[in-house]
Amino acid sequence: MSVRRFEGFRWEDVPLLAYKDGGPYKGVTRQVLFEGDASLPVQWRYFEVAPGGHSTLERHEHLHYVLILKGRGRCLVGETVSVIGEHDLVEVPSLAWHQFRAAGDAPLGFLCLVSASRDKPQLPGPAELAALRQKPEVAAFIRP
Repeated sequence: MSVRRFEGFRWEDVPLLAYKDGGPYKGVTRQVLFEGDASLPVQWRYFEVAPGGHSTLERHEHLHYVLILKGRGRCLVGETVSVIGEHDLVEVPSLAWHQFRAAGDAPLGFLCLVSASRDKPQLPGPAELAALRQKPEVAAFIRP
């Protein structure tokens, strides 16, 4: 199909999936909008974080880009916590710790573009968490 109709932040014929098979996150769903092939080896996904929810604190060897479509919240990229809102574009560099949190009163929805061939997420161990928590703003933000 060349056109997938959009309504209410759902796309026609695109299943609503769990974010992951468990893990340290709260209130996140995923829709895979495009699964690339050899001619365009990317995956384009839409995530929605429920009010007060958060994604997993993780890092990857691959970089990815996030475009906020709805809502507002904050994100951690590396050691920087930023306020984010509609139409902001977030670059997540290779091996940067990152996490997205929705504001308490509205969902946060974003598109995420990644390479079709990518590594699995790395979760922080005790040493990485201790290092991240050295910065008070980051310590107050992260949810492991």
